[in-house]
Amino acid sequence: MAVARKNSAHRAARKGLPAFRTTVDSRVERVHTVRVGAADGARIRLTGYDLLTGPWYTPLTFFYRDTLDGAALRDSLARTLRRYPLLAGRLERDADGGLSVLCNDAGVRFTEAYCPDPMREYGHGLRAEPVIGKLLREVSAFGVVGRDAPLLKIRLTRMEGGGSVLGVLVNHSLADGGSTLAFLESWSREHLGMPWEEPSHAREALDGLGRPSTDPATLEARAFVGVGRVRHLTTTLRVGVNKLATVTTRFGAAELAALKAEAQRTLPGPDAWVSTNDALTAHLWQVLSELRGRPADAVEWLGLIVGAQSRLGDALPASYWGNCVSNSWTSLDAARLRESPLGAVATDVRRCLESNTEDKIRDEIAFLGSYRRKGVSRHVMSVRAPDVSTTSLSVNNWSQFPLYRIDLGAGRPFWYEFPDLPVPTVHIAPTPEEDGGRDVYLCLPEAVAAVADTAPWRERLHSRSGTSVGS
Repeated sequence: MAVARKNSAHRAARKGLPAFRTTVDSRVERVHTVRVGAADGARIRLTGYDLLTGPWYTPLTFFYRDTLDGAALRDSLARTLRRYPLLAGRLERDADGGLSVLCNDAGVRFTEAYCPDPMREYGHGLRAEPVIGKLLREVSAFGVVGRDAPLLKIRLTRMEGGGSVLGVLVNHSLADGGSTLAFLESWSREHLGMPWEEPSHAREALDGLGRPSTDPATLEARAFVGVGRVRHLTTTLRVGVNKLATVTTRFGAAELAALKAEAQRTLPGPDAWVSTNDALTAHLWQVLSELRGRPADAVEWLGLIVGAQSRLGDALPASYWGNCVSNSWTSLDAARLRESPLGAVATDVRRCLESNTEDKIRDEIAFLGSYRRKGVSRHVMSVRAPDVSTTSLSVNNWSQFPLYRIDLGAGRPFWYEFPDLPVPTVHIAPTPEEDGGRDVYLCLPEAVAAVADTAPWRERLHSRSGTSVGS
């Protein structure tokens, strides 16, 4: 098992190896605007969930061994946009401070570039994050609302000797991770001439499900809180100055089976059940708590990012496209977290996930809607946002997403990169082989990441596998 830090150049220098670099020849760059050619001019008002993220872009990067055909991609993208008119529209501010998308077919930015470097063997042992910025660019959220700023930006970079890097930037106010991947899968199927399902853009369908809860436990567990302008600004600035680095590692299918087996052996009761991801999350939470070494009585918080759509069942169309993500939190004293059996911690993870009931999600929709109507949506944040960098860890599980099934005419990607985030986060993804393993991105404070990259902690990360690191 290999572990790689974000700062690969620094790591290479430590080992006496040449640092890798990727340059883009700006002289060989063409910018296209992809449009459908028709627009109905609809104005789609974004929901409270949409407004939580702000108009930032989520960059995803896919690496292909063969060269993608830019002209063919633009043609299939234009056809796909017929059913995704929001992506070709523009963001406008509402009178109450909310946001809407004007579906005016202003277009998607599609940039083609050439890189004189050959494709590297990127993977969990060689991250591409240090060079992605040069291959993506244009990730700023400033100057988006009320401007002619594309909400979808595609950047195709052809590598010397063959291979392509496809950068996809979707404005987060339009779609969460699941919806972003649904769009990419639709584009893939359209490109390959395969049928795909019509997405639903009916934001009113989600807004209409809001219902304030009367359950005290639900109200106490609410994931979001309204704050004043000063607190919101202070928290945002504190998050903005975080210096984080990412450690990546791979858990194979056999190792995950061993983790789950240990969790099952130590479950607190005969009726308890945990999933493989519960066991993996519990293991990572325990190891990172040991690594941070906070006092025994310190409270360790774990946040779980969850798709809210499945909790709403048939009340929301299965094809709904937009942001529909909540989160829930659980906590343990540091000593108890480190000393508890894996099964007990995994059960706490499962309980935290199951706390996202339909009643909780409906209450959140009503709560977020009330702030939007008051014109203060920008003052809503996660309940743990003020101390997210020092006492908590968030887990974002993408292991079921079709990351390695985005075939755009040159086969499937052999690697993809998830962006480094401004808060400590565990990102779980499938492996390229989709063999039941997991690639894990640990985005941590720089000092903690440096320790996690040492041999003893690599061994500790994989200590429950029954095999040695590197096998």
